[in-house]
Amino acid sequence: TVEEAVSAMADGARPVAGGTDLVVGARQGKAPLPESLVAIHQVDELRRVTIEDDRIRLGALTTHEEIASHPLVVERLTALADAAAIVGSHATRAQGTVGGNLMNASPAMEVGGPLMVLGGTVTLRSTDGERRVAVADLLSGPGQTVAEPGELLTDVEVPLPSDGTGSSYARLEYRRQMEIAIVGATAAVTIADGTVTGAQVAITALAPTIRLVPEAGAALLGSDAGAAAAQAAADAAAAASQPISDVRGSADYRRAMAAVVSRRAIEAAVARARGEAVSVPASQALFGATRSPS
Repeated sequence: TVEEAVSAMADGARPVAGGTDLVVGARQGKAPLPESLVAIHQVDELRRVTIEDDRIRLGALTTHEEIASHPLVVERLTALADAAAIVGSHATRAQGTVGGNLMNASPAMEVGGPLMVLGGTVTLRSTDGERRVAVADLLSGPGQTVAEPGELLTDVEVPLPSDGTGSSYARLEYRRQMEIAIVGATAAVTIADGTVTGAQVAITALAPTIRLVPEAGAALLGSDAGAAAAQAAADAAAAASQPISDVRGSADYRRAMAAVVSRRAIEAAVARARGEAVSVPASQALFGATRSPS
């Protein structure tokens, strides 16, 4: 049960479910396995997906495959479906969970940006009770969250957006499988009577954590969501980036591509807000697989 899990965590155990980050990281020497683990993969309470009038609640053990194929997610929270559909390989998507992905806190994780722009919150439970934290406030650094020792993420709650809202997640990738974002961007745009009345943009793999860029959303508000506004918002997203250099791309390359990826995510979100068809996952529809820069 959840109560048994948090009791074990109070004694120093670390939860493990799919293990696609924890176990793989240990095998690669990134971090040793904790001395004590508590297996939570059979806690039914954490597997439930519930729908209320204006929101959807995903249990922490909901897999990426379940998210990507859920009809309501695909229809109303499309950016989240975009992201979940391209996490790792099919085996990873079938095993990896939304709770584990969030708590791993990778700056390049796929679902973080969509959950931020869509206003997602998580429940953190411990032996002392529970509290809700916005996904935008959950990540505190690479591999770090604001969760206290002994707190278990039990669910993710996402409000259903208003009519006229479209969202999209796009990433730059070198291949279609077993890849993580080199550069990623998420946009959610609400259009009423031809004018943008709501907008949020987040960037992925471009800073120590996934982050919202308020300046990018502000560049879209009140506009007709045309090319000039989309470019201004994309430029604002790029200006907020703090990329690093690694084996997958230099900081300069990531910075140059930040505006490109952001603009394409924004344009796809706008198209969806207008009722136009953009297939899921949008990333492959917009980019396909690309070659590594020479």
